[in-house]
Amino acid sequence: MKQILFKNTTISYTDTGKGIAIVLLHGFLENKKMWNHFIPELTQKNRVITIDLLGHGATECLGYVHTMEDNADVVHAVLSELRIRKAIFVGHSMGGYVALAFAELYPDTIKGLVLLNSSARADSAERKKNRDRAIKAVKQSSVNFISLSIGNLFSENNRERLATTIENVKKEALQTPLQGIVASLEGMKIRQDREVLLHLTPFPKLLILGEKDPVLNYEETKEQIENTEVQLITFPDGHMSHLENQDELLAVLLSFFKSI
Repeated sequence: MKQILFKNTTISYTDTGKGIAIVLLHGFLENKKMWNHFIPELTQKNRVITIDLLGHGATECLGYVHTMEDNADVVHAVLSELRIRKAIFVGHSMGGYVALAFAELYPDTIKGLVLLNSSARADSAERKKNRDRAIKAVKQSSVNFISLSIGNLFSENNRERLATTIENVKKEALQTPLQGIVASLEGMKIRQDREVLLHLTPFPKLLILGEKDPVLNYEETKEQIENTEVQLITFPDGHMSHLENQDELLAVLLSFFKSI
């Protein structure tokens, strides 16, 4: 595990392997450990960087709102430290929002983009209200909020099958500080719509969705890539493809990286 200072804030990351750089960005209530299963295979031919986003894992909080742009700047600071000029990005859920913000701010750095269970659209009015409700619930009891939230990310038919896995995800999530949770919810709530990037950017793009994702409406999310060259891969499960469809996801990622 390595660290840099960004605006007097400790940022934690890993850097392993050699070859074309791949940056793996975790989602809300996750941390860089979510990619541990994939790193041994990916580092066979690539340099893999994982980063704890603001207020998650071993990275400190920066303020009361962690915008997607703040996180993108953190990622850029890590890549600058490592002297990486171009990379392929994989972002899970909130990590996808950060990758899109990065693509807007630093377009020349992106070699390819994978949005995993993520969306380029801004929150709807209803979704923003849900974020506010979530912030209220977190402040009342972050333990209850996390316990309820994590199970709901998996498709119903996987909740029993992956019960042990879900418990492990909860344990990791419970280490996220209250300020980190609230700051991320505030940041996601005000994020910009970046659907235009799916249409106008020149680099290869891949959207991976779960058909029974309880968080992202499959049909609505799929609409974003109509009349684009974005590839679509659909898994039959929920929001946590890296756990619900682990082997299939690895095969898809390896194939995409090979094609770039």
